[in-house]
Amino acid sequence: MPKFNIFWMYGLIIIFLLSVYWLNMDGGVTREVSWTQFEKIVKDGGVQSITVFSNKNLAEAVLSDSAAQKVAKGLPAAPSTTFGSQQQLSNKISAHIPSSDKFDDRVDAWKEQGVFNGEIKYDQVSDYSSLVWNLGFLVLLVLFWVFMLRRMGGGSGSGGGIFSVGKSKARLFDKDNDNKVTFQDVAGLAEAKVEIAEIVDFLKNPKHYTELGGKIPKGALLVGPPGTGKTLLAKAVAGEADVPFFSMSGSDFVEMFVGVGASRVRDLFRQAKEKAPCIVFIDEIDAVGRARGNKANLGGNDERESTLNQLLTEMDGFGTNSGVIILAATNRADILDKALLRAGRFDRQIYVELPELSDRKEIFQVHLRNVKTDGSVDLDLLSRQTPGFSGADIANVCNEAALIAARHKKKAVQRQDFMDAIDRIVGGLEKRSKVITEEERHSIAVHEAGHATVSWHLRYGDPLIKVTIVPRGKALGAAWYMPEERQIEPKQALLDKICSLMAGRVAEDMFLGFIDTGALNDLERATKIAYAMVTYYGMSDKMPNISYYDTSGEAYGFTKPYSEDRAQTIDEEVQTIIDSQYERARQILTQYQSGHHALADLLQQREVIYTEDAERIFGPRQWKSRTEEIIKDEPAQDDSAVTTTPPPFEQENQ
Repeated sequence: MPKFNIFWMYGLIIIFLLSVYWLNMDGGVTREVSWTQFEKIVKDGGVQSITVFSNKNLAEAVLSDSAAQKVAKGLPAAPSTTFGSQQQLSNKISAHIPSSDKFDDRVDAWKEQGVFNGEIKYDQVSDYSSLVWNLGFLVLLVLFWVFMLRRMGGGSGSGGGIFSVGKSKARLFDKDNDNKVTFQDVAGLAEAKVEIAEIVDFLKNPKHYTELGGKIPKGALLVGPPGTGKTLLAKAVAGEADVPFFSMSGSDFVEMFVGVGASRVRDLFRQAKEKAPCIVFIDEIDAVGRARGNKANLGGNDERESTLNQLLTEMDGFGTNSGVIILAATNRADILDKALLRAGRFDRQIYVELPELSDRKEIFQVHLRNVKTDGSVDLDLLSRQTPGFSGADIANVCNEAALIAARHKKKAVQRQDFMDAIDRIVGGLEKRSKVITEEERHSIAVHEAGHATVSWHLRYGDPLIKVTIVPRGKALGAAWYMPEERQIEPKQALLDKICSLMAGRVAEDMFLGFIDTGALNDLERATKIAYAMVTYYGMSDKMPNISYYDTSGEAYGFTKPYSEDRAQTIDEEVQTIIDSQYERARQILTQYQSGHHALADLLQQREVIYTEDAERIFGPRQWKSRTEEIIKDEPAQDDSAVTTTPPPFEQENQ
């Protein structure tokens, strides 16, 4: 069947109106007159023929042109039956007669007098035209109403319409669907796949678990940053499991009508119970699962809370949902309601974190399956140069590299294309047409050379990849580093990072004699690290072992967890850390002043310098980071520590 189109409705209305118009326009417009006027017109000789409708005692006369003009002048204007047209000349008149017999006598008298010699016809009035007029608009109104109801229902559920607005919008995937996403398509995420695979195995072989008294988990919550593969992991579950799989978004429960969200939750679980054992996946569950009781007076909050209450009841209430497993994904687990996260509803929280070095290599291998590359592409190098990248970011790198290679009419994607793609994503597009004075170029070169010089001589300084003074994105200059992926950050590493960030401002002050706004991004990042050291990590001399970090996300309400005196102490400690690292950067630049000048001159001359250039000026780095030593081996892991991945690059917004 062809799909319905709104223009069909417009066409039917136009056809209906035209048909009614032509039914009433056969021979011209008919004007009703009195019997006296009718008889006078006949006696004047202006009537050509007469039709008598015996069932209505009505006579209709066809006038000559001259008589029609006289009638138009002597009678009031007739109503127009044309749509938007001018008044039409009436060539027909009608009048009610006493009876057919008496009218025959009058016709005989007119013929004897010689005033009328035309044709006399006898007919009956058809009620079809009036029936169409009376029922036509009613039919159109009914059709329009049905159409609007289907639009309001969104065509969902069984049959659509307003009665299906409370139906679930979940998509059903079963073993008959052609879903090609499996666990083999999900690179990395080894721990998450183990837990998810256990749920899939339970649904396939429940006896292996129930014989030992185990119960199937009722729900699993996938938590992680955006782009890490939570939805992809759920798609892999749909591809691996031999059971029905319902998929929908948390926003699908939200509707403008009261009670619709709760109704859709009930309908979803009703369908799931009929298909049990099955899996229900709710993507972005924070749209409906936010904590209750916050700002309860705002509009729409009660409707969301009623939807959440119904979801809580269906997941673990008096009713039994045996065989129905709930999978949900969110990157805002901190704002979810505590009742939703308790055992019995979401028994497991599976953390899908940013991929590490080995995981990124696997992800590159997956996304490079359909990319034509040559032998210059080094997956180990690409993996090391993309710390902090999610799976979606890596997919974007591969796609961007292919576009760059196609733009340059290459037959295969090369290593330089991937380097340009990473630079494009991290720093933005190069703006070589941007007007920069020679003084500004010199200032930027001195600034960036200060970062590179100090970072090269620090124990925990990140290995340098390249430095550029070509404007890219919002930055006039940028330095790319290869941060070491540590599981924990020692205090000295944070101090070295602050020292490296302050080096640009120090170089301006020492070698230019003035400071400018180019260090804004450096100062912002250094200040945040210093405040984190004092208030979060307890690394202050005057305030040791004290942390004001709030893992619950409540941020202590409206009051600070410390006094005004303690706030002053925090500010003083932060200033002390910044000042000490500023002086430390000054000492390093004073010691390696000649190397800094050589690096700045080379940078101003070539605009881009690489690791080899810095090594030729300063010599090999004294300390080798673990990232530099890793080639193909898996990095060591510290499961007891919190991963703190540093940002993948440094750029100065000038």
